[in-house]
This record gives sequence, structure tokens and C-alpha cells, in this order.
Amino acid sequence: MPKRVLQGNVVSDANDKTVVVLVERRFTHPVLKKTVRRSKKYQAHDEANSYKVGDTVFIEESKPISKNKRWVVVGTELPTGE
Repeated sequence: MPKRVLQGNVVSDANDKTVVVLVERRFTHPVLKKTVRRSKKYQAHDEANSYKVGDTVFIEESKPISKNKRWVVVGTELPTGE
């Protein structure tokens, strides 16, 4: 099964080797038929501390790294399957 890849914005880089990424998703409400925005924050591993607040990044699922980290930053461009 392939790993999920999500796109979001870095909202915090205060912790060492960790960034907090805000991922927003849009969907149509099943009853109201209106577009609804939902957001969620993910803690992602950033080995080199290279991403700063405001950067748009892609994160990928990984094995648990710590208590809360299950995602790894893969870069600012969508990774290809090659």
C-alpha cells in the first residue's frame, strides 16, 4: 500500500528537527451541499531544520519517530515515483 502524501504550510519550527504542518482539506457537506474547509496539524520530522514558518511542504507517512511524529517532510515539490 502506498504511503500518503499531504501538502500543507509550516506553522511552527520551534522544536528541534520537527515542524508543525497545517493541512487543509475541502469537501462537499453531505447534507448542505456546501464546500466545507477542515484543517489539521501534523508534526513532521525535519532532519536538517531547513524549513521555516510559511513554507509550503509535502509530508509523507512513516513509521513512528516519536510519541507524536508519524510524518516526514519530503520537500517543497511533489515527490515522483521514479
